[in-house]
Amino acid sequence: MDLDYTTLDLHLMVNLDLSSNKLVGQIPGELTLLSGLRGLNLSCNFLYGRIPTMIGDMRLLESLDLSNNHLSGTIPQSFSAFISLSKLNLSHNNLMGPIPKGNQIQTLDDPSIYANNPLLCGNPLQKKCPEVEAPQAPEEVANEEGKLEKVMFYMVIMLGFATGFWGVVGSLVYKKNWRPVYFNFVDRKADMVYVTVAVKAAKLRRRLRRV
Repeated sequence: MDLDYTTLDLHLMVNLDLSSNKLVGQIPGELTLLSGLRGLNLSCNFLYGRIPTMIGDMRLLESLDLSNNHLSGTIPQSFSAFISLSKLNLSHNNLMGPIPKGNQIQTLDDPSIYANNPLLCGNPLQKKCPEVEAPQAPEEVANEEGKLEKVMFYMVIMLGFATGFWGVVGSLVYKKNWRPVYFNFVDRKADMVYVTVAVKAAKLRRRLRRV
């Protein structure tokens, strides 16, 4: 039975097989709008470029075959959005990077799915993905930064001491009439401290004698 699909009826399409047709070019992103597709086969063509990023929007896909093309780039993370995918073939391409994890994609653990993509890594392949380490500053640079911090610390201390010291001494040098007031104040405070200490000491002696 021949079916004629118009633009309005495309969402009714459940299977699309364009394999072995010598198709050339990139997979159009608009293809992912066929949200009702359950089977998509584009294998054995001359397709190149990246797999459409939003291919995971075709959540009802049960079979996806993109093998034997010249596809490159990473496998989109949206692959983890598939919930019904039971058949997948991405072999014989130029894909690279880690294989996505999560949901249905993680149950497809046959390494042949990703065969002849030498730059792919991660489960179910034996090739593990290299761990990305945070860049570290060279040891010499770190030592220089440590020395600079110490110098700045001591400079701040010296500056604070100099400001406090000359703030008092400088005022007494240039303001002679302040000197008697200042020294009288210091003497009173010293006497107050002496009296306080003497009273405390006397009380302590009395308690010790009673004991």
